[in-house]
Amino acid sequence: MTQDTASADPTRIAFVCVQNAGRSQMAYAFAQQELKDRDLDDVDLVTGGTRPADHVHDEVVQAMDAVGIDVADRTPREVTFEEIQESEYVITMGCSADDVCPAGWAGENRDWDLDDPDGRSPTEVADIRDDIEQRVRELFDEIESAR
Repeated sequence: MTQDTASADPTRIAFVCVQNAGRSQMAYAFAQQELKDRDLDDVDLVTGGTRPADHVHDEVVQAMDAVGIDVADRTPREVTFEEIQESEYVITMGCSADDVCPAGWAGENRDWDLDDPDGRSPTEVADIRDDIEQRVRELFDEIESAR
């Protein structure tokens, strides 16, 4: 890491969904893995929902467990205006960003337009999980190449 990189503010990525109980939890978990695998210490991660559920969907817990990632102890949470405002990237999962991204916000919003895994078959949830994993990997490739 160069001196300039070390002194720069960290890049913040927010993974946001309505319930924060499925897609955004998977994206956050894969992003945490990317940080570890790439040895990045200048990226902050946030996850949250606009109307959080009581718990992570069972289908999601099982799908993530199948790839060795435990999300069973996570609790969906509400994302704050400040967290969004301080993020360079806000990734929504297929829900509108209209009530997420503040007016005048200078960051970049991307809607990944993913199916909700809630109530889906294990095969469908695994497909959604794998899509999210690939998108997270590509996002980190892009962020690294821009530096």
